[in-house]
Amino acid sequence: MHLLQVAVLLGFVPILLGWLYAELLELWKNSRFFRTHSDDNSIALDIGSLGEEAKTQLLAGGFSVGSSVAHKQRPGLVRFFMMDKDFLLENRLTLRAISEFGVVLAYFYTCDRTDLFGESSKSYNRDIFFFLYFLLIIVAAITSFKIHHDTSPTSSKSVLYLNRHQTEEWKGWMQVLFVMYHYFAAKEIYNAIRVFIAGYVWMTGFGNFSYYYVRKDFSFTRFCQMMWRLNFFVAFCCIVLDNHYMLYYICPMHTFFTLMVYCSLGIFNKYNNMGSVIAVKIAACFAVIAVIWEVPHVYDIVWSPFAFLLAYNDPDATKKFQPMHEWHFRAGLDRYIWILGMIYAYFHPTVERWMEKLEAAEAKLRICIKASITAICLLAGYMWYEYIYKLEKYTYNRYHPYTSWIPITVYICLRNITQEFRSCTLTLFGWLGKITLETYISQFHIWLSRSGKPDAQPRRLLSLVPDYPMLNFMLNTIIYVAVAHRVFNLTNQLKVVFIPTRDNKRLLYNLITGAIVTITLYALSMVLLNLTKKLVCML
Repeated sequence: MHLLQVAVLLGFVPILLGWLYAELLELWKNSRFFRTHSDDNSIALDIGSLGEEAKTQLLAGGFSVGSSVAHKQRPGLVRFFMMDKDFLLENRLTLRAISEFGVVLAYFYTCDRTDLFGESSKSYNRDIFFFLYFLLIIVAAITSFKIHHDTSPTSSKSVLYLNRHQTEEWKGWMQVLFVMYHYFAAKEIYNAIRVFIAGYVWMTGFGNFSYYYVRKDFSFTRFCQMMWRLNFFVAFCCIVLDNHYMLYYICPMHTFFTLMVYCSLGIFNKYNNMGSVIAVKIAACFAVIAVIWEVPHVYDIVWSPFAFLLAYNDPDATKKFQPMHEWHFRAGLDRYIWILGMIYAYFHPTVERWMEKLEAAEAKLRICIKASITAICLLAGYMWYEYIYKLEKYTYNRYHPYTSWIPITVYICLRNITQEFRSCTLTLFGWLGKITLETYISQFHIWLSRSGKPDAQPRRLLSLVPDYPMLNFMLNTIIYVAVAHRVFNLTNQLKVVFIPTRDNKRLLYNLITGAIVTITLYALSMVLLNLTKKLVCML
C-alpha cells in the first residue's frame, strides 16, 4: 500500500470506532432501561437539583461535574483519543459523517481495484442512447415541472434572466449526457461534450464573478469553503486510489479558473464598482491567458513548477505524451470561456433592465424584437453547426477555444426569450445539477469498470447483473446517483464543521489541527511500512 493510503486508513479506523462508541453511548443515554435504573447507581448526587448539562454528563457516563469541566478544557484531539464521552456525544453526527465518507471510499476501492465485481464491454447504440435520454426528459417534465416566481436581486420584478434554478437545470441535463457519453462510448457526440464542458467553465466565471462582485466577500473563510467544495472529495479519491489529480481533470480546471476570478476581483477590490477597473481586470485576464497558451514556451515556464500536481499519463495509452500535455490540452480548450462568463455576469443587471423594458413594451413591438433575436440566434447556431460543429474532432478542437461562446450564447438567448419560458424549469435536472462534481468523480469508480491500477482510464463497465446490460445499467445508475448525492451532503456537512463561517479563530485552530494530524499519520504510516518490510525480510 502507498504511504498516504496507510495514513488515511490509520486515521479512519479510530474515527470509525469512536463513532460506534458514540452511537452506543447515545443509545445507552436514551434507553428506557438506563433511565429506569439510574436511581440505583451508587452516585451520591440529587439528579433533580442538577442542571440539564450536568444531567447529560451524568447519563452519558457518570462523570462528575468537576472532571467534566476539566475535560472540556482539553483540546478536542486529546478528548477524542481519551474517548471522552461528552465529546463523543457532542460530535456524534460529525463522526458518523466521516465514517460514512470512509465507507464510500472503501466501496470505491472495492469496485475499482478488486475482482469482487465483474465487468462488461461498452456498447453504443444511437437509438437506445437517445431513447433513454428523451425518456428521462419526459419523466422529468411529468414529475418535476415547476414555474418559479423569484424576484430579481437587482429589482423587485420577476424577470428571472439566468436565474439559479435555470443554471442548475442547465448543468443537470448536460451532466446526464456527459456521463452517458462515457458509459456508452458515444464517440459521435464528442464535439457536443466539448461544448458542455465549456458551458460548465462559463458558469464558473459567471457564478463566481456574480458572487464576489455583489457580496464583496474575499475573506479567507470564503476562500477555504470554495476550495473545500471543489477539492475535498477528489483529494481523498486521489489518496485512497493512488491516482493523480489530473485523472479528474474537471477539478483542477474549475479550481484554476475559480482562483483566477477570485484573484482578479480580489486585487484592489474596493474599486470594483468602477466600470473602467472591471474592464482593465477582464482585459488583464485575457492577456494573461493568451500569453501563457499562445506564446511558445511560456506555458512550460509557468506550469513546470506545478508538474507534481498536474502531470498525468494514461498507463494504457498507445501513444505517450509529455506529462504536462493533458493539462495543456484540457485547460487550453476552455481557456477563454470563463472570462466570457465574467463579462456576462457583469452585464447581467443591465440585460435584466433591458428585459424589464421589453416585457413592458406594447405587444407588437415586443413580439417583433423577440422574433428578430430568435431568428438571429437560429441563424448563428446553424452557421456554427454547419461550419464548426461538423468538423472532425481534432480539427474541431483547434477552433473550440475561440468558438464555444457561440452555442452557449445562442442557448442563453433562446432559453430566456420569453418570461414564461425562463421562469419554468425541470427540477429533476436542477437536482442533478447540484451534484455534478460528485457524479463526475464517482463515475470513474462505481459506474464504469474497474481500472485495476492507478491513473488508468475506465474503458469497460462495472457489471453487477451479468448478461443483462440494461438491468445492469439501471441498478448501477441507482447506486451511482444515490452515492453521489450522499457524498454531496457529507461534503457540505463536514464543510460546516471544519470551516465555520465568521469564526476565524476556530478555522485557524482546525487548520493547525489538520496539519498536525496529517503529519502524524504520515509519520506513523512510514514507521509501520518500514516495520512491515523488515518483518517480511526476516521471514
